[in-house]
Amino acid sequence: MAQANIGSRRACEDIIRQGRVKVNGTVIQLGDQADPHTDVIEVDGEKLAFSSGSKVYVAFNKPRQVLSTDMPHKDDTRRTVRDYISLEGHLFSIGRLDADSDGLMVLTNDGDLANKLTHPRYHHTKTYRVVVYGLPTAEAIEKWRTGVYLEDGLTAPCSVEVVKGGKETTLRIIMTEGKKRQIRRVGTLLGYHVKSLTRTHIGELELGTLRSGEWRELTAQEVALLSKRQKLPTLKRSARPKAAPQPPRTEEKSRGERRKPVSGRRESGKNRSESGQNRDRKPRTKRR
Repeated sequence: MAQANIGSRRACEDIIRQGRVKVNGTVIQLGDQADPHTDVIEVDGEKLAFSSGSKVYVAFNKPRQVLSTDMPHKDDTRRTVRDYISLEGHLFSIGRLDADSDGLMVLTNDGDLANKLTHPRYHHTKTYRVVVYGLPTAEAIEKWRTGVYLEDGLTAPCSVEVVKGGKETTLRIIMTEGKKRQIRRVGTLLGYHVKSLTRTHIGELELGTLRSGEWRELTAQEVALLSKRQKLPTLKRSARPKAAPQPPRTEEKSRGERRKPVSGRRESGKNRSESGQNRDRKPRTKRR
């Protein structure tokens, strides 16, 4: 079924569990086998057509206000990614972007690779160049890195570094998994609204010089880069502001602290008695 571009392997398993797949007229269960060359395989009553063509892998620089889906929603007149890519057959979208964002997407008829690049358990990274309004504090960056609570749960740790700061700050964000519109939602939650968001990398595959709206087929080496796992950079804690200097202590010193001698200190009893004896003693006179 994945070879017929019905969906990823995981999606095909769900379709089988739902009883929507028949082989030679009989509903099958997970674990049943079929030969696409000799058996009639149907999904929702439609016979599957298996293509003997080669796998296709495409890099696409999605413009803003272009939908990542194959078909727009009802009454939505915006263009989709397939309006730009003149290839026949179904293509899986790897790394969908919301309409307000632009940058690198990969489209392929390889269902297995699409599943590996989209499922969180494979930990493939996606890198973004994000411009926010204002200069985030060290505390805000640390919260962004370690995770914050959104309506649909806690966000996973990610790498966030400041590339250029100012009234508008450029951030480099690397994620292995994300929720819908996560970067924009986290920025808003922390008080730094996103001005623009561009995906620059999927794994080690980079957008490069591909212009907005352009696409090209990937080389074998680039497909290998897509399959390679990439770990998040080590999350370093943001620099904390230095504590204000403490004023000198004026209170009584703590116990156990040695007291320094002070001028004008009262003499001990022994010293007082000795000095008193010296004062009462009359000077001796020499006898002739």
